[in-house]
Amino acid sequence: MSRQLLIAGGGIGALAAALSSARAGWQVRLYEKAEVFSEVGAGLQIGPNATRILQGWGLGQALERLAAFPDKLLVRSAPSGRELASLSLGSRCQRRYGAPYATLHRADLHSMLLDSVRLRPEVKLHLNSPVTGYTDTPEGVQLAWADGYSVEGDALIGADGLWSQVRLQALEDHVAQPTGHLAYRALVRQIDLPTSLRSQQVSVWLGPDMHLVSYPVSGGEWLNVVMFTQGQVPDDHQDWDHAGLRDNVLTATAGHCAELTALVEAVPAWRLWALCDRPPVASAAQMACGRVALLGDAAHPMPPYLAQGAGMAIEDAAELGRCLAGVVKPVADVPLALSRYALNRWQRNARVQARAVRNGQIFHATGPLRLGRDIALKLLGHRLLDMPWLYAGA
Repeated sequence: MSRQLLIAGGGIGALAAALSSARAGWQVRLYEKAEVFSEVGAGLQIGPNATRILQGWGLGQALERLAAFPDKLLVRSAPSGRELASLSLGSRCQRRYGAPYATLHRADLHSMLLDSVRLRPEVKLHLNSPVTGYTDTPEGVQLAWADGYSVEGDALIGADGLWSQVRLQALEDHVAQPTGHLAYRALVRQIDLPTSLRSQQVSVWLGPDMHLVSYPVSGGEWLNVVMFTQGQVPDDHQDWDHAGLRDNVLTATAGHCAELTALVEAVPAWRLWALCDRPPVASAAQMACGRVALLGDAAHPMPPYLAQGAGMAIEDAAELGRCLAGVVKPVADVPLALSRYALNRWQRNARVQARAVRNGQIFHATGPLRLGRDIALKLLGHRLLDMPWLYAGA
């Protein structure tokens, strides 16, 4: 029996979906609009809810080789430098959740998934093939390109990111909107930093209308630094790799504690990313309809304030594979399988989206709300930072 899955997109979510679906016994054809497979961006954090899945897919050794595994999450006040709260990661996370908390470069995670997918004969990868529309029929899904080339499959997964063309057709939706938040990203070799600024932990600095996060990537060799603030959105806000003005970062962190300002001043160059978003998923129908389903940022984009964008895409892919594995007769079973996938995922994704938005408000708090936040972190920090509902898995 041949079960044919079409995937739009070539990022982390799309490759994870291809791998999971191939493991479930499907033939997969993936269509990426770019001319080469690549991943833009800097670092990301992967909680045990996602690293557990990667290990289950046989990627544990690759993860060990490419990632860093911080021993602690430390939250500090940006103005004063004092510690507000901390959470042990490392071996504690492994014991509590059965999987590690990892930090790594986006390109390393992407390459790890791509290498694994390329070893699967069931998966065919196609570059320079943007999916701009589809035809969904009771018998299957058809994609067609301007040059006359067309393909048919039993199901289509829109994993084509925040600006998903599959989503626009499936939901007759509007494009994502800027949030007014800006992310200034940088990667610095640790050896190029003063000893006092090198780190193997996740550090979060909270200040009025801004916060900064740093953590090791690439086995700890590099330090990923991201400063979030509010400001003027670039005209081309769909591009998430603008040149960032160093003076803007220095201005946003001026007057804060010496250690934070020293770290910012040690970074030679920044890239700017304007954050765009959608409301949280409102129903299963927003993730699947007929023979078409959405996955990752195409389904549930979220600000990076819970560090779960990649994690939710990986969880989506694992659930998609579980649901597709039960398909016996594609003509009859696919809509039910995709509906089950959406029902099993939409509420968890919506909860994570809403929590990420709320975190952004708390992180950038001013006045009495900021004071209350700091007091709560001092009194209940460990309980607030640890999230069993999230890390234990769906």
